[in-house]
Amino acid sequence: MDNVSVVRVFILSGINETNNYRTTLLTFTLLYYCVILFFNISIIMIIILDQHLHEPMYILLCSFCINGLYGTTGFYPKFLLDLLSSSQQISYEGCLLQALVLYSFACCELSILAVMAYDRYLAICRPLHYHFVMTKRRLSQLICFSWLTPFSIISINILLTSRLKLCGANIDRLFCVNWVIVKLTCYDTDTLSNNITAYFTIFIYLAHGLFITWTYMHMIRTCVKSKDDRLKFMQTCVPHLVSLVTFIVAMLFDLMYMRFGSRDLPQSLKNFIAIEFLLISPVLNPLIYGFKLTKIRNRIVGLIYFKR
Repeated sequence: MDNVSVVRVFILSGINETNNYRTTLLTFTLLYYCVILFFNISIIMIIILDQHLHEPMYILLCSFCINGLYGTTGFYPKFLLDLLSSSQQISYEGCLLQALVLYSFACCELSILAVMAYDRYLAICRPLHYHFVMTKRRLSQLICFSWLTPFSIISINILLTSRLKLCGANIDRLFCVNWVIVKLTCYDTDTLSNNITAYFTIFIYLAHGLFITWTYMHMIRTCVKSKDDRLKFMQTCVPHLVSLVTFIVAMLFDLMYMRFGSRDLPQSLKNFIAIEFLLISPVLNPLIYGFKLTKIRNRIVGLIYFKR
């Protein structure tokens, strides 16, 4: 341990294969990030400014879009700077902060999807109790749960990582990942507590997934009996299902690769797998909700015709 230096800077080597087309990638990334900002901010502002949209479902959608902005801000600005720079470095503290933001964004996404599933379950399976249960106070509690719980759990993971002695500084990705930092620890460093908290975090969010599955089983069983419930399911639950499936598939690909993936994969494919959840969900979510939810779609159409 005497020859081990304290790591203060990490090298993000995942960007090295972009040297030949860095200008093109910079242009498209900047445009794509602007599209993400435009779509999500538009949905947020429409919901905030329209009093008719101050309902639990739309407020949760607003929280969903805010989380999309939060997560992408943790990646895209730094990635754009790396494309402009000749050396792709990030400070030790900045790396831990980026890992905290991206991990809490991913967990918060699943928490909000779970809360939205609960809201739709009450609306479809318990319509007479909906307004009694889903009060402003209960809605505030659910939103706080969907934000504070992921942030607290991931903060514990990052805090445990910050206590580790590192023997490497190379991160073979486009951004900092907690599990990759843990793998840079010295051979005789005890990482048991990190492994326990990591698996506990996975268990918590697997439970979220099981809860969502349970709510949809009940909703589908209820919708089979009623034409009106089927219509409500198609209008409000299909966008939720698309968001859920897209996000879970993207995260599973990344988790499976981090834990069990081959190192022989092309770097470009590894980069795509890593940032898939930052590419698809932040654009897809406001798009499908904007077009599928009638009130938001009508509001957007009204604004377009008003401008004309």
